[in-house]
Amino acid sequence: MLLSPSAKSLWAKKTNHDGEELWLPLIAHLIDTKNVINYLYNHWLDDGQRAVLAQGIGNDTARQLAEFLGFFHDIGKATPAFQTKHSYNNDNLLDNELIEQLMRCGFNSLDDFHPSQRSKSPHAIAGETILEHLGLNNSVGAIIGGHHGKPAHKYFRFESQINDYTSNYFQSDHNVNLKNDWRKVQQELVKYGCNLTKFASLDDIPDINEPQAVLYEGLLIMADWLASSEFIDKDHSLELFPLISLDKHFDDLNMTERYQRAILNWDQSGHWNAQPINDVQEHYQKRWGFNPRSVQELMSRRIAKITDPGMLIIEAPMGIGKTEIALTAVEQLAFSSGRTGFFMGLPTQATTNAMFNRVNKWLKSIATESRTNLPIKLMHGKAQFNEEMQKLPHAENVGDAGSVVINSWFSGKKSILTDFVIGTIDHLLLMGLKQKHLFLRHLGLSGKVVVIDEIHAYDTYMSSYLKKSLEWLGSYHVPVIALSATLPKEKRKELIESYYRGKYGKKVHDQNVDWENTESYPLLTYMDGKQIKQMDNFKSDGVRNNVAIHRFIGSNDELIQQIVDSIEDGGVAGVVVNTVKRSQEIAKLLPDNVPLIVLHSAFLAPDRADLEKKVQSYIGKNAKRPNKLVVIGTQVLEQSLDIDFDILFTDIAPMDLILQRIGRLHRHKINRPKKLVKPQVYILGIESPRDYGEANEDIYEKYWLIKTDHFLPDTITLPDDISKLVQDVYDSETDQQIEGIQDSKHDEQVVVKKEVQKARAYQIGRPKLKNTSSVVGDNSIHGWLDRSKQGADLSDITAEASVRDIKESIEVILLQHTNHGDYLLDGRNIQDISDKEIAQQLIRLPNAITPNINKSIVSLENITTKYYSNWQDSVWLKGMIALPLDDELQTEFNNYHISYSKSLGLSYERIN
Repeated sequence: MLLSPSAKSLWAKKTNHDGEELWLPLIAHLIDTKNVINYLYNHWLDDGQRAVLAQGIGNDTARQLAEFLGFFHDIGKATPAFQTKHSYNNDNLLDNELIEQLMRCGFNSLDDFHPSQRSKSPHAIAGETILEHLGLNNSVGAIIGGHHGKPAHKYFRFESQINDYTSNYFQSDHNVNLKNDWRKVQQELVKYGCNLTKFASLDDIPDINEPQAVLYEGLLIMADWLASSEFIDKDHSLELFPLISLDKHFDDLNMTERYQRAILNWDQSGHWNAQPINDVQEHYQKRWGFNPRSVQELMSRRIAKITDPGMLIIEAPMGIGKTEIALTAVEQLAFSSGRTGFFMGLPTQATTNAMFNRVNKWLKSIATESRTNLPIKLMHGKAQFNEEMQKLPHAENVGDAGSVVINSWFSGKKSILTDFVIGTIDHLLLMGLKQKHLFLRHLGLSGKVVVIDEIHAYDTYMSSYLKKSLEWLGSYHVPVIALSATLPKEKRKELIESYYRGKYGKKVHDQNVDWENTESYPLLTYMDGKQIKQMDNFKSDGVRNNVAIHRFIGSNDELIQQIVDSIEDGGVAGVVVNTVKRSQEIAKLLPDNVPLIVLHSAFLAPDRADLEKKVQSYIGKNAKRPNKLVVIGTQVLEQSLDIDFDILFTDIAPMDLILQRIGRLHRHKINRPKKLVKPQVYILGIESPRDYGEANEDIYEKYWLIKTDHFLPDTITLPDDISKLVQDVYDSETDQQIEGIQDSKHDEQVVVKKEVQKARAYQIGRPKLKNTSSVVGDNSIHGWLDRSKQGADLSDITAEASVRDIKESIEVILLQHTNHGDYLLDGRNIQDISDKEIAQQLIRLPNAITPNINKSIVSLENITTKYYSNWQDSVWLKGMIALPLDDELQTEFNNYHISYSKSLGLSYERIN
């Protein structure tokens, strides 16, 4: 089918670059995007994603529908409202030349058209309106309307657009000839597009369900962004889909060559095809260089037999090697489910960095074995400073196959689309938050096996987002692996039920096992199709640790004496407390002759990284341990760090967290000082019966502290007692054993209800699995992101705060400002170091210091402009704000005295 000159004269993009006037015909961009999305469907999506998209409509139709969306996504630009828009750089000459070209091709009087309500019909909405007006169902039409990241509102009706803003679509409300010119070209493009994508008409386009629409929307956004990329990166190293000079036209383009060159330049890395694991012992040797433990081997063998994987929950003791089980399962489930990627979510940036190094080695083994370059991405707020990631080569610079690489195109909002991603748990929880371009996150995660580490570590608010994310992962049939050493059975039940409901659209029923109430340990709970199964018959490895529990009641001075006495003959004492301020107070009291490391969140990013390395080098696996050492820290010590204390002092906390902390006690098989051969734990913060101090009760609900205190025995046998103690505390049936707990229980229930309600305010709904129809009340994605979280689209900090229920905080660069110049806090003059290294000197200010965050930001911006105005010209420092300290590393801000110490971190005291 040949196109008319009028159809070929429409423009999609225009700009003036370095004095050269450039444009791209609309038909060229539509075909580019059609070609790109076809490639992505066939070669970038994996078998699992294609299976979801093909449900109810078949493989061929699903692929055709992708092409249809690619071609028609920008048909809304075939309107006078769009074609008369000014160029972004207000190049009047370019604008006029394109208007004249349109008029020469039959669009009369277009130079006199100046719509007053142009903004009411943005081209995405205009495209949906045109197509639905001509007969397209709205389950697909809504995708066209939402391809710029947010679909039309819940009550959108195309009839209102046509009736209220007729001239936006047809140049006039009354002139029949002008209206017919636009109707003719729009209908011509529809006929051409249907013919190109092998649909007889718009009536043949199938209805699809909501999860399918979300994935198609994500795929369309990705395809549009790719087809709109002129180069692969800012350096213009590889050309993708460039604009053409104004003297060239659509007929001058070879669309096939253009597409093939772009794809070859873009798809630089390879793709993973997981292979079956036939010999578990051989696999562990190959990947990690050791034979699996009994629990590892038995779980891996059972996981290999799952034919229709869903959610798996691995409950096993600290230090037993759950990560190796999980990564083995990733390979097994990727093979059985047709996935080609992997996401691992962890609680903190520190644990994410540590895991990135382990996963990178695992992935390198796979890449070498398969002779394929595999792309990886680290995702958290300071990922750009991670040394391990900085060492990785860019895909376009790697010739030999078998490397782990960075793909330059996958950055910013596109990062989650990278095949292998390790990030903080926020990037999974954000699946449930209403924010623009959420479709890309769903698309990225739908093609991966998902691993969630430390799944017990998330509070009620975060768990609400976690359950919503699991529902959607279930709707995409994504295998999910959850890891925990201390999981309450009620949480196990919630996780499985959320995933099951998302996958099957109904509650769990007709199970042959009482999987909800099992207290066996270790335990593997897993879905195979609709069946929920468990494995608990594990052989004991014979290792048992009897840990003596002492309740310590005394002053800080008495605590210090107890710590010093415990290691007088040598040893490493770990002190885990619940607040940064308490860790600093205790550290200041320790005698100068006792070696000390303090580790918490209130350190500069480089200092904290150095401290983590130092701790690992002293008391990590195979470390050369010092004769004597005290490590004082907060909750950062309880999560995923492979460290070993000879004796442990810990503030009271909920039972599962205490057990996690105990997991850092006598973790490795090494020789101990004579006094510390038997593991001992001192529980701090119990000031009197049911009085745990204001600070502890501000962090943890008193109800959980009372129950933990009640059920905590004088001796804990590890690993045998782990599950029983956790279930005793978290099972509401045990409340009756504790007299007078009802008031605390009521307070806790009030908090939980409030947290759940608050979390739901900006959450997307549950996935609707039934296919839609084009009637009022349909299941299209109209309104899917209505009432989005304000600011979450623009700020990672706002988004993170939204899923963690934390106040937004300010991150500043700490520097020393003196009469002699400006320095890093280690004494180096900032004129002698790179902007990148300056940008790493970040620390997050406590919320107490910045009660009015907007006012505080303005104050800090004024300080930054005064001392560091040149930062706005720096790629690394633009937009950063500074808090300068004086010669003594102190300052006053917002009526607080603030100081920094390399050994203690950031401290603050109210001035009056």
